Amino acid sequence: MGRRAASATANGKSILASARRLFGELRYDQVSLDDVAAQAGVTERTVVRRFGSKELLFRAVGAERAASIRRTRDEVSAGDIAKAVKLLVATYEDWGDEVLHLLSQERGLAGVTNTVEAGRRYHAAWVERAFSPLLGDLPPAVRRRRIGQLVAVTDIYHWKVLRRDVGLSRVEVEASLRELIGDIVARGVK
Repeated sequence: MGRRAASATANGKSILASARRLFGELRYDQVSLDDVAAQAGVTERTVVRRFGSKELLFRAVGAERAASIRRTRDEVSAGDIAKAVKLLVATYEDWGDEVLHLLSQERGLAGVTNTVEAGRRYHAAWVERAFSPLLGDLPPAVRRRRIGQLVAVTDIYHWKVLRRDVGLSRVEVEASLRELIGDIVARGVK
């Protein structure tokens, strides 16, 4: 029984890794369970038995990605801009291209849209937790606006522009984000 359980665990990990790779390279509708199985070195039947369907496999890949991102980001202490930026950029460096590929497919694919929306909700809640202590006692409307600015500045598209489009190094992106966040939290009630 120990060997069978170990084999099932190894198969599950191999299937998830293969699915992640394929979903990260191809559009959701271009990925078949047969392709995932072939890359994982198992049968399609094994994939179906383990995950049930392509949609459930996609959700499992998304859950694995989300858990990894949350584990990293949740290490930040509220109010620590430097650590927040370092951890945020680390998740973008690890997962950014895959997440951007996912975002490019969000229109029209319900499973993708749900995954993306859950990520947006988490990001907004994380920003509020990480940076709220730095905003002091602002009036509610101003606080809401500042949180919105911080969500925008720390969004993956901001990282993409700085890192991929402009070509800044990781260190330069971190410095840019620290400066922008610092400017927002230092603004006061204006």
